[in-house]
Amino acid sequence: MARPEEKAQAMLNKWVRMREESDPNSKISRDSSRRQKRPFLASHCEHLADAEHFRRQIMREIDEGVRKIQNAGLGEHAIRDLNDGINRLIREKYHWNRRIRELGGKDYNKEERRAMALAEREGGGGDGGGAGGGAGDPGAVAAMGVGLKGSGGYRYFGAARDLPGVKELFARHAAKTTKRKRGDIYKYITPDYYGLRDEEDGVLLELEGEMAAEKREELASRREEYREMKQRRKNQKDINDHDDDDDDDEVGGSEESSDDDSFFDGVMKGISPQAAVPSREVVAQALLEEKKQALLNRFT
Repeated sequence: MARPEEKAQAMLNKWVRMREESDPNSKISRDSSRRQKRPFLASHCEHLADAEHFRRQIMREIDEGVRKIQNAGLGEHAIRDLNDGINRLIREKYHWNRRIRELGGKDYNKEERRAMALAEREGGGGDGGGAGGGAGDPGAVAAMGVGLKGSGGYRYFGAARDLPGVKELFARHAAKTTKRKRGDIYKYITPDYYGLRDEEDGVLLELEGEMAAEKREELASRREEYREMKQRRKNQKDINDHDDDDDDDEVGGSEESSDDDSFFDGVMKGISPQAAVPSREVVAQALLEEKKQALLNRFT
């Protein structure tokens, strides 16, 4: 008894649907008329369900083109046109994915990028996907093609890989982009790279000794010039000041000269080929003395 009732209900549903489709004011009629032709721009679509429908339509067209391009007997021009058409549809699908995301749907572009990266990491990228795999698995169609870096995302599918010039292009690109791994780089790093054997050949010690001798001579000449400058200043003060002040200046000058001598002697003793780098205090004192000398030269 249930079987005839089911048939009658199915016939009634078909009749109701046909009547709604024939009515231009019904929802089914409006949806079908709206989906008859895919908009030229994805931004013209205002409904998420329509955007999903057009995306599935594009995926079917891409999958159909991928199946056709496997036939190498189509001819060079037909294969090139098919490959260009597939790439054009892939770019269009990207815009529809973005529009679906704007309308509150899934982020298909992110899922396809993740699937493509996983396929490349696992050594995938073959042309074995069928109609169901291309339309159902996000990014499966894009992973089927092979592209070159710097080509703007253009990919080659099926027999297009064997076209004249394409195979040679891939061979040149593979030879040019041979990348060393991190382990191969570390194989050629020796202790010399970190400066651990700089003193073994003695060249660095010899250079440091020569530089230290030059610095000692320079410090000695500066010390002599500084002493002469202080002596001229003291003689000038002796002429203008009183005897008591002169005695005080002599005591102070002797102390300063002794301090200067001890400082320069310490500097000269502290610099050696084994320890050519002066301490922070020595450098600060040397800079201070140099500034003093520059001021004296400016005002004398």
